[in-house]
Amino acid sequence: MKMETIEPQKTSIQVIERMVALLDALATYTDPVSLKELAKVSGLHPSTAHRILNDMVTTRFVDRVEPGTYRLGMRLLELGNVVKSRLSVREAALDAMRALHKKTQQTVNLSVRQGDEIVYIDRAFSERSGMQVVRAIGGRGPLHLTSTGKLFLSVDDPKAIRAYATRTGLAGHNKNSITDLSKLERELSLVRARGYARDNEELELGVRCMAAGIYDDSGKLVAGLSISAPADRLQEEWLDDLVGTAMHISTTLGFRRA
Repeated sequence: MKMETIEPQKTSIQVIERMVALLDALATYTDPVSLKELAKVSGLHPSTAHRILNDMVTTRFVDRVEPGTYRLGMRLLELGNVVKSRLSVREAALDAMRALHKKTQQTVNLSVRQGDEIVYIDRAFSERSGMQVVRAIGGRGPLHLTSTGKLFLSVDDPKAIRAYATRTGLAGHNKNSITDLSKLERELSLVRARGYARDNEELELGVRCMAAGIYDDSGKLVAGLSISAPADRLQEEWLDDLVGTAMHISTTLGFRRA
């Protein structure tokens, strides 16, 4: 009785593994691929590969371009779009944010751009961070005074940056705030070169931040991940962890390096 229960399960799993092997093989080619080549790459017998490919053609996971050649089917795109529509930046980032907070013991922020401001949409923090939370979830901050805001400004073209400066007047909050357009442009050049941004007590005295970008499957900057800490406690070694965490979240959203 036990063998009768296990064997069908083994057979089903084996079929799925072979399907995935064929899909992975098809994904490595930009042009339609022959049955012979797919069997070779997947390690399957040609007759087995042919049978499974025929089933996947029927279900539109694979297209038969002409007799004996195949490519990935449109149903994969349809399903991928469904997954994409259901995946939010916050959902993709939450576990990674918590892990980064656990490692640094400092406040980790997730922010997005809305017009001329960033909006904090989530945060991982604890009382032990030694810093009172200065911006609650839903709170806002100027682009030019925040690390994440600088990330978003850095991907704007020069004309858009000048227009932002005109609209906002580059108002400052304290003596460290960047209120001069030429200085802001130099700062944004550094952000582009480094791939991350800083806020050196420009928004709040006594608080420093560093931020890295989160990108979607089209390569668009969709959010910023930042660490906030008391000015004398921000550690440079956190930067690699921050950038790596932001890239992990980006990968979850479908981003791939060019």
